[in-house]
Amino acid sequence: MARARYKTLVDAFAADIRSGALPPGTRLPTHRELAVREGLALVTASRVYAELETMGLISGETGRGTFVRETTLPPGRGIDQQEVAAGMLDLSFNYPSLPGQVELLRGALRQLAVAGDLQALLRYQPHAGRLHERACLARYLACRGLAVAAEQLLIVSGAQHGLAIAVMALFKPGDVIAVDALTYPGFKVVADAHRLELVSIPITDREPDLDALETLCARRRVKAVYSMPTLHNPMGWVLDLAWRERLVGIARQHNLLLIEDAAYAFLAENPPTPLATLAPELTVYVSGFSKNIATGLRVGFVVTPLDWVPLFERAIRATTWNTPGVMTAMVCGWIEDGTVARLEAEKREDASTRQAIARKVLAGLRCIGHPNSYFLWLPLPEEVRADQVTVALLRANVAVSTAESFVASGPVPHGIRLALGSVDLPTLEVALKEVRRVIEQYAW
Repeated sequence: MARARYKTLVDAFAADIRSGALPPGTRLPTHRELAVREGLALVTASRVYAELETMGLISGETGRGTFVRETTLPPGRGIDQQEVAAGMLDLSFNYPSLPGQVELLRGALRQLAVAGDLQALLRYQPHAGRLHERACLARYLACRGLAVAAEQLLIVSGAQHGLAIAVMALFKPGDVIAVDALTYPGFKVVADAHRLELVSIPITDREPDLDALETLCARRRVKAVYSMPTLHNPMGWVLDLAWRERLVGIARQHNLLLIEDAAYAFLAENPPTPLATLAPELTVYVSGFSKNIATGLRVGFVVTPLDWVPLFERAIRATTWNTPGVMTAMVCGWIEDGTVARLEAEKREDASTRQAIARKVLAGLRCIGHPNSYFLWLPLPEEVRADQVTVALLRANVAVSTAESFVASGPVPHGIRLALGSVDLPTLEVALKEVRRVIEQYAW
């Protein structure tokens, strides 16, 4: 009988939410209030809400209560959903490009066609890449403050592939990885596919809380920490040297591995020393050329301790077999002739211009981000719900990301991430003004 009562309540709530009788944003009774009102055990009332949350109809928020979700919002609206409707102003996904990059590609293809050993590019490549190209990428990294041997560096099919093979090489199902409370959704996807458990490190507006990480390591058998110390996505942090040194100390004390994601690091001028330099014996460094050159250019690299290289080569063999030969040759050519350095400088300037526009349009709203970053984090005012803002913006043909895609575990904060790099400057200003209008509409 109790089961029938529980299912009836779930069905009744679901029907009221879907019909609009309980509109989005409605605060529901507390678990205890529901139990008293319906004559249920507290555990049964909690089960009702748990099932509704699993159905995507409500969300429980620590310190605020339980609310009806905006059900017209696509599930997981974030950068894991890149496709947006025609005519949509896309502030949800970054694919920064500069004028002249198409001609740059045409020129590189012509040069490749008349020079070099094309026949070699048609054959299988070594799993980790050809040694002279690995050496080229190692020289590129040396200019960014990371001195590594070519034999430590493996060429992969983009940074996301680098993260995937790191997980395949070093972890097994059930391993616990600590990540920031807001973290890169692509790593969440990899972890889920390989059945890893992600646990959240609480964050402030300035940095992840390392005191909380130490407490976590005392309670759980944490295997590794995934971190973005230089240009964090979505927060835009460049964490200082003292923070990095303390993280390394915690890692050594608790025998942790470190995964350093540096996909956006090129945007930070003169950043502190990479984790891979501070702790080369326990750090995997992952980056690529999607953001600093073009997103369609699937060339990345992984730096590991020498002892781990065979494990990574095995993972490459199991996924793509070898590196992308033609594209790697083009990237190496662009590194050697200075093109990559020029594009990185131009993109830092472009990102800075876009940040300045955003800060001007959104003046008075709370914004968190780096002055050279292609994204901006907006925590919303207490009375404003992210799902309502996101749906209102979609109706106004503006796509943004909510915190949902970035949260690995724990409560989902009400905030939105704005990707600034995918529309032209006049369109960016128009879209940002719409963002401000919608937030203020719900705030007042």
